[in-house]
Amino acid sequence: MGKPSDRQSLAVFPGSFDPITNGHLDIVERGLNIFDRVLLAILVNPEKKPLFSIDERVGLIRETYSANPRVEVDSFSGLLVDYAEKVGARVIIRGIRAISDFEYEFQMALMNRRLNPSIETVFMMPAESYSYVSSRLVKEVFQLGGRVSDLVPPAVERHLCEEYGDPGEPDCGRARRREP
Repeated sequence: MGKPSDRQSLAVFPGSFDPITNGHLDIVERGLNIFDRVLLAILVNPEKKPLFSIDERVGLIRETYSANPRVEVDSFSGLLVDYAEKVGARVIIRGIRAISDFEYEFQMALMNRRLNPSIETVFMMPAESYSYVSSRLVKEVFQLGGRVSDLVPPAVERHLCEEYGDPGEPDCGRARRREP
């Protein structure tokens, strides 16, 4: 047996996190059971029209994890494996909700391995109660006036209500669609 390493393990969990959901939080918690630190890396994608700006997403994630120094957040553009190498991570975490996610994620993992064989991808499944939750679905339900309180952290629900809902209603009531 060799001596324990002083090097902490860092895993990068990439995504749009627009917004971060309780499913994402579940994956982060599972990741923290394996790795010393988890870095949520928000992909800057100029092709997408997000509901929240990069700064808003970074702020919401920081607020959500303000009491946990093992969780970090950053944004990046370009190749994920280049970003992971830059921050010193050797592992990429990807959440898989259903079989439909697997084919795409599998292809991405193989391409990332081809681009940088020293970085591994770890697939994690959320708790069954979050297996259907996606950022897209949360936004759609909220915009149609549905409640999302058990789908997102409190900071996200509060921000949704302040920016896009009726803050006078206790559960935010009907959401207003954001005009571009």
